Amino acid sequence: MNQQIYIVEDDANIRDIVKAYLIKDGFQVTLLENAEDAWQRAQSGQPEMWILDIMLPGMDGYELCKKIRQVSEVPIIIISAKDEEVDKILGLELGSDDYLTKPFSPRELVARVKRLFKRAEARPIDQTDTTAVIELGELEIDKAARIVYWKKQEIDVTSKEFEMLEIFAQKPKRAFSREELLTLVWGDDYFGSDRAVDDLVKRLRKKLDSLPIETVWGYGYRLEYDEDQK
Repeated sequence: MNQQIYIVEDDANIRDIVKAYLIKDGFQVTLLENAEDAWQRAQSGQPEMWILDIMLPGMDGYELCKKIRQVSEVPIIIISAKDEEVDKILGLELGSDDYLTKPFSPRELVARVKRLFKRAEARPIDQTDTTAVIELGELEIDKAARIVYWKKQEIDVTSKEFEMLEIFAQKPKRAFSREELLTLVWGDDYFGSDRAVDDLVKRLRKKLDSLPIETVWGYGYRLEYDEDQK
């Protein structure tokens, strides 16, 4: 495997246990006690995955997660003693890929690490789709360059935001269920709830103001575009 994982955790016991389990499964592990040191180290190169505690001295894990997402799309797992739904949702909104509540089984954490790497490596490329650019009204998606334009302005989007937007744009007016979007964007082995879909749609609506992503109540979402807008 040899993937490099940064663990940012101020509890030495948890750091050492998690490190032992990950090394046993072939991962390279770097231990860091606080977010400031972790962020400074990241300036010289990102690891292939981050595991972040929330309750850190100084800068907390949420702020570090936000900073990482501004420069990188590597997988992020948040671990925290906070098990309230609002905390999990905040972690997802800031760009984490998974959220694990303490106390947790080190074996479960390793399983989630493997699944995230597997999903990242297994993203299919549709070789039969020759459409390089999708244009819908004021929305333009350059699939090859993975760039989104809205009202002729380039919009900064994360990898998951891009993937969901591409799904909507490829089949405008089609309603997608939350469960379907969860599988298409996060993979069928995702541990989290379908609230992650709502959070991602919320972020897209904020970044692409007035983009007609409509809620299909009790079901999911669709991108509403008339044929003459294409």
